[in-house]
Amino acid sequence: MSRFDVVSLGEPLYELNRQPDGRFLPGFGGDTLNVAIAARRLGSPAAYVTRLGDDIFGTEIRALIRREGIDDSAVRPGGDAPTGLYFVTHGPQGHVFTYRRQGSAASLMTPADLDPAMIAGSRFLHASGISQAISATAAATVAAAIAMAKASGTRVSFDTNFRPRLWTAETARPVIESAAREAHILKTSVEDCEALLGLGEPTAIARHFLALGAGAVIVTLGRNGVFLATSASTSHVPGHPVAAVDATGAGDAFTGALLAELARGRPLAAAAGFANAAAALSTLGYGAIAPLPSRPEVEAAVAPGDPLDLDQG
Repeated sequence: MSRFDVVSLGEPLYELNRQPDGRFLPGFGGDTLNVAIAARRLGSPAAYVTRLGDDIFGTEIRALIRREGIDDSAVRPGGDAPTGLYFVTHGPQGHVFTYRRQGSAASLMTPADLDPAMIAGSRFLHASGISQAISATAAATVAAAIAMAKASGTRVSFDTNFRPRLWTAETARPVIESAAREAHILKTSVEDCEALLGLGEPTAIARHFLALGAGAVIVTLGRNGVFLATSASTSHVPGHPVAAVDATGAGDAFTGALLAELARGRPLAAAAGFANAAAALSTLGYGAIAPLPSRPEVEAAVAPGDPLDLDQG
């Protein structure tokens, strides 16, 4: 029996999110931490792998991890390196991120930080392109974790999450594609693939990653939902309309909910419908983590008879 549904690996960040009155609301983020918390709030046992700085931001992040009920036994100290920060501002084109993360404690991760038994005792290992981009040793840690997962039968979840401010497309593409090749669940977006691959059409994107070896490809389409593809079929799962105020953590809310539902044994399309609703609900508040919904909240949004209740019929 698996000890964890999700073991997530990457860089947590302390968040400062600018509000309409100009104040900065403190919070937390980091894509893989968001995924772990999203899954945990939906009832999935989760663990996190990272390093934290010996500073107030690291102390508060560790307290958050424990408060959310996530296993922190693989959260290592980062020595004198600081915990990463980011700022979120909002404008007509949406949210804008400004980072202070160079040389962060998480970027000092190495394969020695991994617990093979933890990875072997989970249903999913989750990592992302950001986990790889923060340093060469972090990229090596992701590769080693994926190798451990594959060797033990743990399924691999990977989000391309390409960030041009962290690395160029030329540098990122072979590293991201190497992880995508091993992924049972590969999540990406049109925006990522236009920048990384020069591909902007969901079918072409899915075809590219399936040809590499990914088991299932999910291309997020914002308000329009997601495009799903496997070697056997393709489908479109519609979005869940809401009056969004901040989409900072929506993609990670989707991934966490998707993994939580897959761990419960739901089919991919049904899990994606549930995850779309979770992602939509996460946009109703400010910040990446604070508005992540609970299972009762998502289930209320996907009531029997709702078009997103894909288990019916």
